[in-house]
Amino acid sequence: MKPIASLVQPTLVSRFSRPVAALMISLMLLPAGAALAEEPGTAAPAAVQAPATAAAPGATPAAPAQAGAPESVGLTALRESIDTLGPQATPEQIREATRQKMQERGASAEEITATMDRLVEGEKLGQDLAAALSGAALDGTLAGEEADNGLGHDLSPWGMYQNADMVVKGVMIGLVLASILTWTVWVAKGIELLGAKRRLREELARLKAARNLPEAAESASREGSLSRVLVHDALEEMKLSANTREKEGIKERVSFRLERLVAASGRQMSQGTGVLATIGSTAPFVGLFGTVWGIMNSFIGIAKSQTTNLAVVAPGIAEALLATAMGLVAAIPAVVIYNVFARSIAGYKAQVADASAQVLLLVSRDLDHLPADRNQAPHMVKVS
Repeated sequence: MKPIASLVQPTLVSRFSRPVAALMISLMLLPAGAALAEEPGTAAPAAVQAPATAAAPGATPAAPAQAGAPESVGLTALRESIDTLGPQATPEQIREATRQKMQERGASAEEITATMDRLVEGEKLGQDLAAALSGAALDGTLAGEEADNGLGHDLSPWGMYQNADMVVKGVMIGLVLASILTWTVWVAKGIELLGAKRRLREELARLKAARNLPEAAESASREGSLSRVLVHDALEEMKLSANTREKEGIKERVSFRLERLVAASGRQMSQGTGVLATIGSTAPFVGLFGTVWGIMNSFIGIAKSQTTNLAVVAPGIAEALLATAMGLVAAIPAVVIYNVFARSIAGYKAQVADASAQVLLLVSRDLDHLPADRNQAPHMVKVS
């Protein structure tokens, strides 16, 4: 904006100041011109009357002198002297040329002073008028340039959203909500995973320190802890299988129950991560849909305006590309966060499997301490 103004304004001022100065000089030098014309014009009546008495009969009468001719000659000479100064003449040079011409014509000092005062006032008026005209022309020029260059459109993200089509706006709003959901899941699930892993490490250490299931149950006193659930589930299965004599069958049933608990804990920890996979896979295509729609509107604008000017096409293309960018902004973090959570949940499942194996080890140890007669199956009979 500033470079354009600096280039335009001097041209406009020089363009308007000289006609205005010439106009003001012409209007204000009329009294001076009349004063300058008085002295040459005093002899005009005698000159006109002399031929009337001395002329021979039949002679052609002299043409009467035109009043005001010396005045016009003086103003014409003054304008010519000002024009010889060139287009870059300063007001001081114009005033000096006017003073010299008036002195040559024999004007008095009072008339010269009054004329100089009028010139100063005319210069001020001309400068104000030139400034007003240059400002109006500059505003019109800049407005035309902005219209030609497409700068009338607000190309900021918020401005492009406001100027977008309703369909593109809907796409952008959906992608923003998807991005917000992605970061919400990241914060919530990240805190949940960190806390669960820390608690599971502590519980696994207590399970390894226990010698049997009752001792492990006492150490896992925290309500709702995973080790407490595993130990109590194993004790319940051993209680239900108290009348059986097959130790391997008891171990197998306890192992099945623990596997179900491990799978359930993994599914519970994986809740909420599926939406990340959905956002990561669909957000780019949603943004692409907004891009296609925006470019289609741009082509429609070209057809209606019957012009291939880039200023007509650029805003719609920018809005379309903004939809694609928002789709990528929503999809890329979702994919990265999903992969991070997948690895973290796999590590959590491995820790749960370690806890389950430790409980199964305690079950096997307790079964080995049972009486020896339970080692025989009920259908086995001793033959003599």
